[in-house]
Amino acid sequence: MSTQGTQGARGARGGDAGPVRWRAATEAALYGPGGFYVRPGGPGPAGHFRTSVHASGLYAGAVARLLRRVDGELGHPARLDLVDVGAGRGELLAGVLAALEPEVAARVRPYAVERAARPDGLDPRICWTAEVPERTTGLLFANEWLDNVPLEIARDGRYVLVARDGTESTGGPVDAADRAWLERWWPGAGRAEIGRPRDEAWAAAVATLDRGLAVAVDYAHTREARPPYGTLTGFRAGREVAPVPDGSCDVTAHVALDACAGPGAVLLTQRAALTALGVSGARPPLALASTDPVAYVRALAAAGEAAELTARGGLGDFGWLVQPVGIPAWPTPGGYRAPTPGE
Repeated sequence: MSTQGTQGARGARGGDAGPVRWRAATEAALYGPGGFYVRPGGPGPAGHFRTSVHASGLYAGAVARLLRRVDGELGHPARLDLVDVGAGRGELLAGVLAALEPEVAARVRPYAVERAARPDGLDPRICWTAEVPERTTGLLFANEWLDNVPLEIARDGRYVLVARDGTESTGGPVDAADRAWLERWWPGAGRAEIGRPRDEAWAAAVATLDRGLAVAVDYAHTREARPPYGTLTGFRAGREVAPVPDGSCDVTAHVALDACAGPGAVLLTQRAALTALGVSGARPPLALASTDPVAYVRALAAAGEAAELTARGGLGDFGWLVQPVGIPAWPTPGGYRAPTPGE
């Protein structure tokens, strides 16, 4: 999903330009004039791929519980900021506001950070902005944002170039900064995705927090298990397609979250994070079907949604990067504790 942190590659290719490096090509395809994420009248991310936000309202409920926890660590300030980076059409913020108690929601200042235009009918309480706001106190949450921050692709120490139709060719040698990143975070020969722009974008977003918690949730991998052929791909209308940088599809690559992590950060799976926040795929007791059939059906549906959010081989394998700023780390080092309702 789109927002700041990618502007450095803007304007690097024109309509008839030849092959360019992948970062510039992706920037133009996603965020340039008529780009995939910013063209008016489009369906938004939900029309092309299914995120945890779209899979179940339980996800927004879990984020609401995390926000309450941050609120408690901050001493219940008069203004509690909630910043959704890469907000899509504002679905997560709307869900979190609906899940909060009115007295808590009244103190929340919600920001949707997105480079697309504000959608019609959005809750008027939500501030729509193209940049991450400065000097906030609360929770900064970035669900599937970093995977859409454009990056360079390299092969055997040289940049990979790409034409508008997706045809690749070999460019010049990687520069010193990118070479240093590769040596530290993606060593070895072959194809690699240089995540340095994501590291910088995440550090800039975290730096806007005076106090609170910053969370990035995304497709991820770590240094010990980098994919040998990379992860660059495309999505269109619910299907995975070739990553052609012509504006017709999403262009995305998994995130090296360990490279993004700052001091004190916690890395965990979505399965562990949502379990810590009280999301459970356990089936309700069968006896409930006899005593309260409606409640049983409702609980069974919720269990199915929770199972999808935490599934191995699916959404449950997403990485969560949790970065505390001036408050204790979460989850606590001694183990996970699911907050009680209203906490």
